[in-house]
Amino acid sequence: MMRQVARTISARRASWSTIFGTPHHSFATPARTLAAVPSLSHLSQRGPRGRLERRAVTMLTLDEFQSAVDESFVPLEIRAKHPQSFLGAISQVEVHGVTFTEVCGAPHSAERTAALIDRQPGHYYKVSLQLAGSGTVHQAGRTVQLSVGDLTIYDASRPYRLDFSEPYRLLVVQLPHDRMRLSSRATEQMTAVRFAAGEGLGRVVSPYLASLGEHFAELRGPAGATLARNAVDLLSTLLATHLESSERQVGPRRELFERACEAIDAELGDSTLTPSRIAERVFISVRHLHCLFSEQGETVTSYLRHRRLERCYQDLLDANASELSIAAIGTRWGFKDAAHFSRSFKAAYGESPSEVRRGLATRAQAKPLPQWSTARAA
Repeated sequence: MMRQVARTISARRASWSTIFGTPHHSFATPARTLAAVPSLSHLSQRGPRGRLERRAVTMLTLDEFQSAVDESFVPLEIRAKHPQSFLGAISQVEVHGVTFTEVCGAPHSAERTAALIDRQPGHYYKVSLQLAGSGTVHQAGRTVQLSVGDLTIYDASRPYRLDFSEPYRLLVVQLPHDRMRLSSRATEQMTAVRFAAGEGLGRVVSPYLASLGEHFAELRGPAGATLARNAVDLLSTLLATHLESSERQVGPRRELFERACEAIDAELGDSTLTPSRIAERVFISVRHLHCLFSEQGETVTSYLRHRRLERCYQDLLDANASELSIAAIGTRWGFKDAAHFSRSFKAAYGESPSEVRRGLATRAQAKPLPQWSTARAA
């Protein structure tokens, strides 16, 4: 049986080598002419001197791939045209509550049904960046076709379907709803919409995300939290800019909201900061300030708390701040009471500040998955 599986895999390796040997940032290169690698058991990445190196991965059968998807994201129904010969792979890093996952596989579909959502809700946005091959995303009555370098967003709390008619590779960024600085109403307008790599801010965002996919080791290091936050900020800016250019949101109100956020960010360390002072900085009334944040699906105080906790998280992971006590870090970013800081931090991230600091060296290691069979990677 193992010999038969090995022969099947060997037969498919040659035809797939053009997909899995792709340098992630080469968006202008047609997928069918990409540089080959000798084995599907390796994915390419850039080495220290910029040379293309190979990263060993374990290829999964359809059943293994289904289990890996459920462990890595939210439950999906995977259907392959040729289930017996299907191969796929998943590699994931989790940083600061945001997951970065490289996925590759043979042609198949993946569907998030209403029944799966009822069984296991998932309040996440997922951003897919097409690294090789092509794919189609269906959600909210819209359908978008993705080519190499394109990206799109979809909502895991609502039904969607992904279709891949050829071997492909993706980078998927999954983040909680409250990380995106947009109202749920605004984001609903953006699901299953194509953002092209060669247009507008896509020329900045797509290469940045692709570079993170090339350098998972950096995401696992001390700078991982900052890199993840930058990715989320870029995605939020991309979506907000698209909304404004489409006249789906009034520009001046969005500008006021951004100015209010900047005013908050500038004084995060001041424990006496209040909505009244923030409104004064932006030259609007307190009521107007609260309305601006309500339109974005959050409150002034929740945004302030979230940004303070983010800064604390970064300091806890920063080796240069290792001499600061946890209480001092909390005070530095506006938390006067150490117990309140610890409770708020654990509620937001699922672990205490001390647990984050103890795991400084290994904090952002790849999310553990089941130990899949390694026979297919031989």
